Amino acid sequence: MSKPYADREVWFFTGSQDLYGEETLRQVAEQSQEVARLLDASGDVPVRIVWKPVLKDSASIRRAMLDANSDDRVLGVITWMHTFSPAKMWIAGLSALAKPLLHLHTQANVELPWESIDFDFMNLNQAAHGDREYAYIATRMGVTRTTVSGHASNPAVTRRVGTWVRAAAGRVATQSLRLARFGDNMRNVAVTEGDKTEAEIRFGVSVNTWGVNDLAAAIAQVADADVDVLVKEYEDLYDLVPELRAGGERHESLRYAARQEVALETLLSSIGAKAFTTNFEDLGDLRQLPGLAVQRLMSKGYGFGAEGDWKTAVLVRAAKVMGAGLPGGASLMEDYTYDLTPGDEVILGAHMLEICPSLTTSTPRVEIHPLGIGGKEDPVRMVFDADPGVGVVVSLADMRERFRLTANVVDIVPPRASLPHLPVARAVWQPRPDFTTSTEAWLTAGGAHHTVLSTAAGIEAFEIFADLSQAELLVIDEDTTRRGFRDQVRWNQAYHRLAQGF
Repeated sequence: MSKPYADREVWFFTGSQDLYGEETLRQVAEQSQEVARLLDASGDVPVRIVWKPVLKDSASIRRAMLDANSDDRVLGVITWMHTFSPAKMWIAGLSALAKPLLHLHTQANVELPWESIDFDFMNLNQAAHGDREYAYIATRMGVTRTTVSGHASNPAVTRRVGTWVRAAAGRVATQSLRLARFGDNMRNVAVTEGDKTEAEIRFGVSVNTWGVNDLAAAIAQVADADVDVLVKEYEDLYDLVPELRAGGERHESLRYAARQEVALETLLSSIGAKAFTTNFEDLGDLRQLPGLAVQRLMSKGYGFGAEGDWKTAVLVRAAKVMGAGLPGGASLMEDYTYDLTPGDEVILGAHMLEICPSLTTSTPRVEIHPLGIGGKEDPVRMVFDADPGVGVVVSLADMRERFRLTANVVDIVPPRASLPHLPVARAVWQPRPDFTTSTEAWLTAGGAHHTVLSTAAGIEAFEIFADLSQAELLVIDEDTTRRGFRDQVRWNQAYHRLAQGF
């Protein structure tokens, strides 16, 4: 079975102790291998689950954790206490672990053998209290972890394990992420600013600037043959307006967009960057603001932020990795305007050019239109509507002593009309629990206007990602109330400010 993270692994650790004797430990090993096999065989778990020998003492536990840390293939580790594993043995190992941790609270059997159960069975199957002993020490030590409870054959369990794997992959991706800024932030904008050093401490991302004219020079070096190949791909994949097709009066603009894509991908690859930003106020010798090129690179998994918004670029990249292999996609997004029909309010989201086509299963139309800002040639872009379905809109903001993720679960709906005079890619959604509660909560949170709209990775993946990154998360969903959300913001603010002194 193909897995989206085929080159990665999650290690499965089973806790026990020497007290039980060789026969019991043999059964522990056999049964824990079966649990690991069930997880590995599940289509919900997008990575290879690798079983490791049963851990029975402090030294072997610590060594196992250090080995996981040092192996770049390992996204994280799963732990399960099959029998009673005295938790003081786990202190050194948990202290050393630097990879994401999932505590699986399970047991070998689904049903109890009520007619034949004896104390030998009880002695072997002790996870009910063995996991409680382990969880106590993890909680006392303040170990960040995700807990999933239930049998490994249960699809509800494997789905949650799979979501944790995706969040761990997103976390690992940001820890090694290099981000290239072409130009600075849009002038006088507050929320796109941020502490890049703190971002590297919290998320691991390295954010640095390259000159816009470095990109312009790379564009000038693109071979015509490479442009020919890419233009042919555009013709095969998209609905090109006649003026952009070969022989059309604006065909050269399409070729320049292709040059931008080749140059951007080549330059980003040469510096090892998987995320980038542009800024319409700082285009140097570029002939047009990159539109089609940015959309295409996002569809290939790159993170992107407009107007120099590097934090959103980080978030888009994380969402791309977390949603790998799932239906749907992820894109830069911006709340633009509202339809305030009472009881039927919707939000129209878009951006000038840069919305990722992973949000649609339809064939995008490639068009060219004037852009009233930037002072450059008319840019080429894909135009489409995001597919209906459930999504999550998430922003990342620097709140001085911590980073805050604000997330709103939304229902994407078709536009109320065909929007013939709005030549940009767009999404229309109804926010949960309702428009008034959602927008008032978002404004109370100070959520950013640039976001990632994800229709692949859902809210639980972002919850785990926030935990792993030690970032604050405020969720707006069907259970949100204005009073409760306001109080949560206040409590969170007090906690995070106090925590700085601990």
